[in-house]
Amino acid sequence: MKNTLPIPAQKVQNAIIEYGYAFTVIESDVPTHTAQQAAEKVGCKLGQIVKSIIFKGSVSGKPILVLTSGENRVNEELISKEIGESINRADPEFVKQSTGFPIGGVPPIAHSTPVKVFIDKDLMKYETIWAAAGTPNSLFELTPIALETMTSGKIIQVK
Repeated sequence: MKNTLPIPAQKVQNAIIEYGYAFTVIESDVPTHTAQQAAEKVGCKLGQIVKSIIFKGSVSGKPILVLTSGENRVNEELISKEIGESINRADPEFVKQSTGFPIGGVPPIAHSTPVKVFIDKDLMKYETIWAAAGTPNSLFELTPIALETMTSGKIIQVK
């Protein structure tokens, strides 16, 4: 692990502190941009990894962030019903523009624009979970309740 954080990861660390939490962003010397890589790096179950997937409302054009367990695949129809419009997976440019972060490093917080957030209810069964922290090599450990509090996300069934 490195001692200094890249600017995007530091932005996430600052947001964590602003929310009043003491979670620590770590920067890995190996990529953690896939759920499997992240789980292997921190030594947790695949389900404890928070995958951040950005969708785009097909009518509104607004970003929708689905925070799902690393072992789950998002059922896009469930999300569409929840928001009242169909969705499409966002392209890398839209993700970067909407959140300020690249795919593979999108954190659940500290986005450049407001993003509607849905949280996979399967994440709530873990004592701790791990989320991306702004770069493809950074992540942080947190509790599911903190995730819900910091994101104001709605807990739903996503699979």
